[in-house]
Amino acid sequence: MTPKPLRLLIAGCGDLGSRVANKLLLEPGNCVWGLRRTRDERCESAPGFEWLVADLSKPETLAMLPADITHVLFCAAPNSRTESAYRDVYFNGLKNVAERALNPNLNRILFVSSSAVYGAHGDEWVDEETPVSPQNFNGRILLESEQWLSRFCQEHAIKSLSLRLSGIYGPGRVQLLEKLKLGLVGAPSLPIHWANRIHVEDAANAILHLMNLPDPMPTYLVTDSTPLPLHTLYESLARLVNGPTPTEAAAPSFVGSKRLSNARLRASGFDFLWPNSVAGYASLIQSG
Repeated sequence: MTPKPLRLLIAGCGDLGSRVANKLLLEPGNCVWGLRRTRDERCESAPGFEWLVADLSKPETLAMLPADITHVLFCAAPNSRTESAYRDVYFNGLKNVAERALNPNLNRILFVSSSAVYGAHGDEWVDEETPVSPQNFNGRILLESEQWLSRFCQEHAIKSLSLRLSGIYGPGRVQLLEKLKLGLVGAPSLPIHWANRIHVEDAANAILHLMNLPDPMPTYLVTDSTPLPLHTLYESLARLVNGPTPTEAAAPSFVGSKRLSNARLRASGFDFLWPNSVAGYASLIQSG
């Protein structure tokens, strides 16, 4: 059976959202609206795409949303790493968009969340059934937003999906490589601090996969298949850019150590382009 065309609103349509839009628009009949504070050239010429300029945290600016949206992808990001900025975008923004987009044809809402909702778990494997325990305000606000969306969608018979992404890398996201080349980054060798990554192309493909999955679970970890000790990852990447061996340094204060499992996503039928981040970074370097 041919799937029905989608009418998708992407709230916070930046790099990740634009990639999703361009892939979705390869299929005839689909329509996409990209919502952000300012227009962006990445989807400007794609047939079936339209920019909507609005502020997610101000519901009065969302009056122009189309009335017959079938899917919402919320992948916004705050401009600063402060509690108020996170709450404005993730909680208030999600609530404003979901309430304004509500219509009889709305089928599902996908919320791009983060593995920060889990806090720290040392060497333990973490999956969707692992109890959440955010250790900082970012994880707490994301979890509150997930929980609000679940209640809202249950009330209105809409499918909700919370996609807990690990650290995204890809074209244009090479600051880490530049710092490693200059010897400006270090990591602890002991105790092990686990690092989890997802290539932006795999993230976009996973979102499209889950957007069309007939009977999705409410939560997915979107991360590659090879979590690595942070020091091991940095050493491998430093060799790729001919940088010095990374020094010993404290673990990142905002990111708890955990080994993320993508077993649920893989079991749903999803295949990764880059299941190992070292190979993914190597492809970025080779492509210039």
